[in-house]
Amino acid sequence: MTFEFPIRAYVSLAVGVVVLLAACSRQDSTAGSSGLKPIDESALQTMVDTTARELLIPGAVVFLRTPQGEFTATYGTTLLGATSPPSADTHFRIASNTKTMTAAVTMQLAQESKLSLDDRVSKYLPGVPNGDNITIAELLEMRSGLYNYTNAPEVSASLDRDPTKVWSPAELLAIAFAHPPNFPPGTAFEYSNTNYALLGLIIEKVDGKPLAQAMQDRLFGPLGLQNTILPANSVNTIPDPYSHGYLYGSSSVALVGTPPYSPEVKAAARAGTLLPKDYTDVNHSFATAAGGAISTAKDIATWIQALVAGRVLNAPYQRRWLDSLQPEDPNKPDGQRYGYGINQLRWGSNTVYFHGGETVGYNSFIGHDPNNQMTLVVWTNLPVSLDEKPTANALMLKVLDQIYAVSPLPASPSPTN
Repeated sequence: MTFEFPIRAYVSLAVGVVVLLAACSRQDSTAGSSGLKPIDESALQTMVDTTARELLIPGAVVFLRTPQGEFTATYGTTLLGATSPPSADTHFRIASNTKTMTAAVTMQLAQESKLSLDDRVSKYLPGVPNGDNITIAELLEMRSGLYNYTNAPEVSASLDRDPTKVWSPAELLAIAFAHPPNFPPGTAFEYSNTNYALLGLIIEKVDGKPLAQAMQDRLFGPLGLQNTILPANSVNTIPDPYSHGYLYGSSSVALVGTPPYSPEVKAAARAGTLLPKDYTDVNHSFATAAGGAISTAKDIATWIQALVAGRVLNAPYQRRWLDSLQPEDPNKPDGQRYGYGINQLRWGSNTVYFHGGETVGYNSFIGHDPNNQMTLVVWTNLPVSLDEKPTANALMLKVLDQIYAVSPLPASPSPTN
């Protein structure tokens, strides 16, 4: 099985990050238990220190909740050149993890009969290619076929040239709709931020209020998420305390994974003669419903746990939410699944519901395993390492390897004589 994180192109804003978990589907679920090992806080901290140092991450937070308690491992600084250690209360851009929230509000509107998941997009928004055939459910599950606007080179070029530009949804959708759909609705999976930009507009039309207010009223307020916001489009800043966000090279490296780092860039960065650029003040109106929210590790842990545990949707719609999961690749029925704004990773007898987020400056993972009551949040302030690994993903896999009795990582090959 391959573990494909839907995080490139933002916010996971696009598909393209592949982390190998080749042995996951081959793990013998009868070998070992599906539970957690005793958490060794010192070993966890050592692993975070070592991995972050190897990947040249300026700052990172691993926040873990299990029946054994809460554990926080932090590394580095929130500001290069300063001693400013991050914490579980440090604000950062959660990128595509915002999709879990946009999907949840859409589902709440459906359970209130204010819309139907079978409604066609054209019922709410004119001018969408194939809008008479694309359903709201297909937007949620990334099966519309619509071109992903963050794949367009003009978006990355604009972020580099004019980082404080305020984007309107109409501008972003015009970029998407200038490209023909990639496939007929419902026939394939393809991660596209365009889907969630459309869902944000549908929510505002149906709920009669800005998306930020809808999220506050429906999600953040009821769950007590006092440090989670979807900022106004005109706002570039992050609430204190916050981490700066860094990236080597162009924003296109985070959005679409190109261009690859040259040997010269890698050598200079590793020698310390080249520092990553500060992308903290990029205006994230280019993401909004697809990836514009800001949170903290503690808040976002509470969020993903509540969502998976059924505290956000009623029982029938929670069932629909869980049943929405489908294999991203039909040729890999046991591989990674995506549903209504949520991923599912399974190995052995373990199951984690999760999402990821990648944007210029930040990478993050949020996940909850309801059977073992494990909640994990990882964030870093360098989204892509010099060897082009999503940095939070690399940390996340090592955390799961360390805390589970059955590891999601492939076993090391036996030595040969």
